Order: sequence, then C-alpha cells, then structure tokens
Amino acid sequence: MAKKKHARKNVRHSGTIAKRGKTPRGRQKGLDPFLAAVKGAERRTVGHVQLEVGRAGAARVKRLVYPRGFRWSVDMKPIVGTDLCMHAHVGFLAHGEIHIEYADGCVVEHKAPQIVAIEPGHDGWVVGNEPVVLIEFDFEGDTIRRLGMPDAHRHP
Repeated sequence: MAKKKHARKNVRHSGTIAKRGKTPRGRQKGLDPFLAAVKGAERRTVGHVQLEVGRAGAARVKRLVYPRGFRWSVDMKPIVGTDLCMHAHVGFLAHGEIHIEYADGCVVEHKAPQIVAIEPGHDGWVVGNEPVVLIEFDFEGDTIRRLGMPDAHRHP
C-alpha cells in the first residue's frame, strides 16, 4: 500500500508566512539568538570584540560579544593606548561571566544574568569557555553624566 504524502504546512508569524523548521526571520533553528546578527545595527569588530550598535532616541544600544580568552589589557590596550578601559559600561549581562579589576586592585565578578554598572578605569576578562554577551546603553562621551555614574571606582 502506498504511503500518503502530506502537504507541508505553513505557519503564520506576525503577518508573514514561514515554513516549519525556521524562525519567523528565516534563521535556522539552533542558531543562538545571543550571537545572531542584530537587525538594523551597525556591525564591526574591535580587538576581537564583536560590536553591534543601534540608535534609540539620544542613546545608543550596543551588543558586545567578548570571545572566550578575551582580556582588555591584552586585546584592547594596544588599540586604545590607555592603561585601563576609561569607558563606563551600563547594561545587562545576558550570557557568560566577566571579571573587572579596578586600579585599586578591587575585583568585581559579574555572571549572567545580571545588570551591570562598571565605572571607568578598569581591566576586564572573560572567565570560562563561553563568550560574554553584554547589552549596553550609552550616550557616547556623555554616558557618565547622563546616567549619574561616578567618574572612577571608589569605595564608600
């Protein structure tokens, strides 16, 4: 007896039709959304860090992917030319673990999922075998003032 062939069903997602086995945007199943390209963002790589930047009002929203083995003092210092990272970082650590060391020797450990606020004047490195994915919000050179952050790491 012959087997019946069933027609492949289409699935409707937000006004579009997608075939089963793919996500609504056509990405293959199994692709980690933390690492997939961000629609509408400018993409570049700096010091082994994958950086995607988009505008949201007066702010920038950035997704940074730090690869395993990354260390700011090794990968970025030669490019930037300062002894420590002088940027403030504010956002959501979505994946992985990163440690931050300030000039005074204070080490802060961040592990996803976690909200982070990192003051300027730090080194940082990825811990473990997973990349770190940080979703960050900034105002370019005005981040510290606009977000009310200290201009350097201090202990109370």
